[in-house]
Amino acid sequence: MSSEIATEKPAAPSLKAILGQKVGMTQIFGQDGRVIPVTVVQAGPCHVMQVLMVEKHGYAAVQVAFGAVREKSVNKPQMGQFKKSNVAIARWLRELRTDKASSFSVGQTLRVDSFTPGDFVDVTGVSKGKGFAGAMKRHNFSGGPHTHGQSDRARAPGSSGSNTYPGRVFKGKRFPGHLGAEQVTVQHLEIVKVDTEKDLLIIRGAVPGPKQSLVVIQETVKRMKHRVEHHVESSKKAKKEAGAKAAPAAAPKGKAAK
Repeated sequence: MSSEIATEKPAAPSLKAILGQKVGMTQIFGQDGRVIPVTVVQAGPCHVMQVLMVEKHGYAAVQVAFGAVREKSVNKPQMGQFKKSNVAIARWLRELRTDKASSFSVGQTLRVDSFTPGDFVDVTGVSKGKGFAGAMKRHNFSGGPHTHGQSDRARAPGSSGSNTYPGRVFKGKRFPGHLGAEQVTVQHLEIVKVDTEKDLLIIRGAVPGPKQSLVVIQETVKRMKHRVEHHVESSKKAKKEAGAKAAPAAAPKGKAAK
């Protein structure tokens, strides 16, 4: 099957959600000269594979395809889906929930131009696998004392059970075990820059997962209270300063106004 879409479809309605591939971390300098740690994400283009409606599927979403892949790496059922939708074969298929699903059609394209610098997003990915880890690394335990004759229990988790009653370890107790390789969502990350020519998103801070891994970027669901308060205070301060500049200067004391 050709790696290009057979027919050019019209641009999709604005949806602040997209699939991307983590490129890596770097740093840029802000206007005030401060260093900003950022993550570069190759986001899109994503092609709409299927539109899910509440009446038929029970919820509203769009299924999108993203990522280059060899044709022989796609199995026959998936190949049938791509041919039916007339969309180029892709490595990943994911569903993006949206109330505007009815305004999309199969074959349309999602790009980074729906995002603007200053937007806040939630990024979901699979964290790096760390293998088997002890309780201190896995759960941030403090460990035991390094004095009073202790020689080999400094990083041990300590007591995990109880005395005679109930005489067992409760379910859910934090123990050493497998660390990482699980779905993680980092909320409220700021988009610093959008490169529409290269389909790149520059996001402040770190996002989960190793390089070249899949990440899902969606508009944030949580507004930070301190940011909202800061915005309100800044608006009040700006209005106050504007009012002070507009008001006429008062006459000096001891001199009658002419």
